[in-house]
Amino acid sequence: MPEAFAPAADGTAADKTRSVVEHLKELRDRLLRSVIALLVTTTASMVFAKRALAFLIAPLGETLPQALKPTESIGNYMRVALICGVTLAMPYIVYQVGAFVMPALTKTEKRYMLLLVPGATLCFVAGVAFAYFLTIPSAIPFLQGFMADLIEQKWAIGEYLSFVTGLVFWIGVAFELPLFVFVLAKLGIVDARFLAKNFRFAILAIAIVAAMITPTVDPFNMALVMAPLIALYGLGIVLAAVARRKTGGESP
Repeated sequence: MPEAFAPAADGTAADKTRSVVEHLKELRDRLLRSVIALLVTTTASMVFAKRALAFLIAPLGETLPQALKPTESIGNYMRVALICGVTLAMPYIVYQVGAFVMPALTKTEKRYMLLLVPGATLCFVAGVAFAYFLTIPSAIPFLQGFMADLIEQKWAIGEYLSFVTGLVFWIGVAFELPLFVFVLAKLGIVDARFLAKNFRFAILAIAIVAAMITPTVDPFNMALVMAPLIALYGLGIVLAAVARRKTGGESP
């Protein structure tokens, strides 16, 4: 029998091949479940998509955005339904991702992973609330009044939704920073000493991120985004110190 087709002496190669195939099948199944969940939640979101759209344009006050194309209203209605569907399906999608990587984690890491999912959700919601109730109401009057004597502000609904959802999403993600720092410290990847030592570089990075997130160029709105990010980084340092102290002290 040719050597290439000879059976493995201990079955190691065959076991590895079978293991890879099984992992790929499991990944396919979990991706399929996630897609089905997204379709279900998006379809269900069509029931209240109009209310969600009204909630998103509420910061404009009495000014209504314009639809510049015949099908733009329908398209943005579906877009809002998709955004709501992604939001509703995200916990289940995160669960599927966690369930896929869970077998490769230690018992301690599994416990932290279980805490990470609900904690990240709460932090994201807090960031969304901060952006919607504080950042957006401060940014919109500035944008509407900028050069108002020369330019009439009539915003297209699609551009406005991109602006609002992008701002809300990225600030929501930024609010998850302390939680992820805590988990990374628990796993021994970072510690408070390292984070404090690189505080100046963190301020520079925060300024760049704030400039990318902030919809305006005025110092007030940029500071409005930078201030909570700096506070969140400081909170991350405190949580990292707490995490390492509970696990036996900081690494040298």
